[in-house]
Amino acid sequence: MPEFSTIDAGQAQIRVATEGEGPLVLMVHGFPESWYSWRHQIGPIARAGFTAAAIDVRGYGGSDKPGDVAAYSMEAITADVAGVAKALQPDAPAILIGHDWGAPIVWNSGLSRPDSYKAIAGLSVAYSGVPNRPFTEIFKEAFTDKGIFFYQAWYQDVGPAEAEAEADVRGYLRKFYYGASGDAPRGQSPLKKHGATMLEGMIDPEVFPAWLSPADLDYYVDQFEGSGFFGPLSRYRNHERDFAWLQQFKGRTLDMPTLLIGGDKDPAFNGFGRIADPGAMMKTHVTDLRGVHVLPGCGHWTQQERPQEVTDIMIPWLKAVA
Repeated sequence: MPEFSTIDAGQAQIRVATEGEGPLVLMVHGFPESWYSWRHQIGPIARAGFTAAAIDVRGYGGSDKPGDVAAYSMEAITADVAGVAKALQPDAPAILIGHDWGAPIVWNSGLSRPDSYKAIAGLSVAYSGVPNRPFTEIFKEAFTDKGIFFYQAWYQDVGPAEAEAEADVRGYLRKFYYGASGDAPRGQSPLKKHGATMLEGMIDPEVFPAWLSPADLDYYVDQFEGSGFFGPLSRYRNHERDFAWLQQFKGRTLDMPTLLIGGDKDPAFNGFGRIADPGAMMKTHVTDLRGVHVLPGCGHWTQQERPQEVTDIMIPWLKAVA
């Protein structure tokens, strides 16, 4: 197990799991996860000659959990990442890796603080540049206005989404993890109608896929029973606030070495059907894209579903950019 510490990131206390010595590689998780989602990568990255560090994003696990929705803005969370990176490696820029929401956090960290990061990588979510409109407008047009359920619309109001998740944390996580994995069937059920809840129609498999062991699930359940879901869900409630903050960076490209890894069964990788070629899209906003890796059969939980493949891609890239 890595060593744990709590770092004053400036605006929040952030728990960090750390192992190894060398250039800093800082990993950022997504929803609904934890530093633990990087458990397969921390050791190998440390053994490759790096300080491997994975945070609990604010609202999760052992990190601070503010009670205000605005506290979970992209501006606030990228400030946490910068504070942790500076505390762990004050004299040199860090390398960042993010998955799911962690990927936009990493992309926007590089965008807003380009001198603070030597290289950045994202798993599952490609970089699409500074937005032209809030994502709430996009999913309203694509789903809500057509009467189709979209999970981020369900998350917008404080209360109902938390109540559903916290009523049975284990059942919620089992259904959520399975539903977005490469193991879940695709196209087997009709689209839900807007107004449905997250869990309606979701499958709790009799036998869970081997990539998440009973002990792994136990760890996640313990973390979320302790933290609740308000902070994690509030990340989705900041689209308008994030949009306004990001406009100051219009026209700026990501110029540090970058890497993209995704699964071909991950709906987030192609933007829920909106992005034909995530790598090609990134090249319009990124000047030093060092690789786009699409893992066959892999769903949303990239580094957990395909731990060895992801590690085998990451280590050579890290050595090349360090």
